[in-house]
Amino acid sequence: MSALSLTPEQLEAYRRDGYVVARSMFSTEEVNLIRSTAENDDALHKAAYFRSDANGSKTRMTVWNHPGDDIFGLFSRCERIVDSMEAIIGEEVYHYNSKLNAKEPFEGGAWEWHQDYGYWYASGCLFPRMATCILALDPSTNENGCLQVLKGSHLAGRIEHVTSGKQVSADPERIPHLMESLEHVHVEQQPGDVLFFDANMLHASSANASANRRWVLISCYNARSNSPYKSHHHPGYTPLHKVPDSAILAAGVRPTAGKVFVDRPYNPLEDAVAL
Repeated sequence: MSALSLTPEQLEAYRRDGYVVARSMFSTEEVNLIRSTAENDDALHKAAYFRSDANGSKTRMTVWNHPGDDIFGLFSRCERIVDSMEAIIGEEVYHYNSKLNAKEPFEGGAWEWHQDYGYWYASGCLFPRMATCILALDPSTNENGCLQVLKGSHLAGRIEHVTSGKQVSADPERIPHLMESLEHVHVEQQPGDVLFFDANMLHASSANASANRRWVLISCYNARSNSPYKSHHHPGYTPLHKVPDSAILAAGVRPTAGKVFVDRPYNPLEDAVAL
């Protein structure tokens, strides 16, 4: 077990609240390397697409299924992340997907309340033995659209999801009632902080109305035993080869040449029916 992975106290908080933030899990030097690659990687930018909110504000996204040997893949495969995910999920995990989300100043869009498992259920994953982590590459604040959660909402179980404009959201009839009984938290992060959260955690974010961008690197994991029963946009069980925590600094800037990206946005509910 990596010395940098989640502690027993953090794992207890995760199980109680549905999320936990590991402050300074990645060093300034590591974050600078990942951020610099994200800023200058032509393949990453060419593969990006945009998701709009109800007001037309847009968030830029680049998505991929297999981690590879580039610096983003080394993040997803490093011991501190994978060991933490295996402690959270309770068994061997594999990489389900990753994405770079970029909310630019004054234009980055909002995200409706949703659960990741609301999407992944439709993709053929039978159980919510899944989790997500978010590495902040910039300061992530209330002003620039940080992630918001309803603390403990993972205990509500999977909620039905519906198409809402150009997004898919959790049942809007239920959300106000859950908000009455659960604490609404704006999860602010500094570069190097990693937020881990449960697949059934209700989360959302506001548009970026500030002069400061918000870039984050997101990786999602599934239990080996929970491989989807049908083919979909994200993979079934694929062995994940962990790398030492030192791998990011040892690699330096390593771009995504040759990486295969998910080449279009999709509606997980409509696509689940189509497939």
